[in-house]
Amino acid sequence: MAHSPDAILKDLKANKFAPIYFLQGEESYFIDRITEYIEKNAIPEFERGFNQLVLYGKDSPMNVILSNARKFPMMAERQLVLVKEAQSIPDLGKEDAQKLLLGYLANPLPSTILVFAHKHKKLDGRSSLKKELEKKAVFVESEKVKDWKLTEWLEGYFKELGHQIDPKAAQLLADSIGNNLEVIHNEVGKMLINFTEPTKITVDHISKNIGINKDYNNFELSKAIGYKDVKKANLIIHYFIQNPKAHPVIPIFSLLYTYFTKVALVHKVAGGSESQIASAIGVYPFAVKEYVAAARNYNLGKIIDVFGYIREADLRFKGVDSGSMEEGEILRELVYKILH
Repeated sequence: MAHSPDAILKDLKANKFAPIYFLQGEESYFIDRITEYIEKNAIPEFERGFNQLVLYGKDSPMNVILSNARKFPMMAERQLVLVKEAQSIPDLGKEDAQKLLLGYLANPLPSTILVFAHKHKKLDGRSSLKKELEKKAVFVESEKVKDWKLTEWLEGYFKELGHQIDPKAAQLLADSIGNNLEVIHNEVGKMLINFTEPTKITVDHISKNIGINKDYNNFELSKAIGYKDVKKANLIIHYFIQNPKAHPVIPIFSLLYTYFTKVALVHKVAGGSESQIASAIGVYPFAVKEYVAAARNYNLGKIIDVFGYIREADLRFKGVDSGSMEEGEILRELVYKILH
């Protein structure tokens, strides 16, 4: 069975290391965290020269990887063989290489920690190799954090770092950066250098340290559209068009699609309490009033139209029936159609 990244990190921090790890999936952030922890902590620093080997998939056929895994540590309790970019192992998809790995899985060397960091791809779920890895190795599926769970993830992330984050600040960060955890990790890391004591991170902190304008951002755009605040929405769009590198349109299309999906769900749970609606659409309770107002402003028929407008804008951005329209014009027209 697949293990969660958090559960694996908890075991590793308790000094519980397994003979084989196979880490795969689209979200590289969790794979990087686990491999980085193992690389820094599995072998004492003074032993790494003899007992820690880092291989790269494109340069390492399976027989080379496993011949190294079968070596005994030199004057030490264990050795580490870490295979980075394992998705590029040249013969990983071939029957002979898979038989070699299946043979090692059946009888791994207890003194070796063998780690495969298989990023951005997944093994064939029907293959015997995947089934055996799930049974006999620590197998991790590193999935993208769903948009609607991102604010909850951010709360846990800041807590793990010894800080707190205000719900509105978490929402701003989630809506502005999206679920690219690597970017969030890098930006938050740079910001927290300025905070040596436990701090509750606010919208002002995010605005000042990460460079997200607290008045002109994705969060404020969706809010203005929800309330049908035409003037504010147009001001934000104008700001975005003047700063295209900081505000690419594809994440905005995705944000608006997610936003109106939640507004549609509000119609489905109409009459429920604020806490029921918050739970149903996956937002903080403070944001429920906004979504309820948006549901009043956009009936289900209009929401279906909005999905069509977003799809049309996405196709135009990709060059379908776009004529000579620039990226900013496509975004401006999309927002106009939604509001009017």
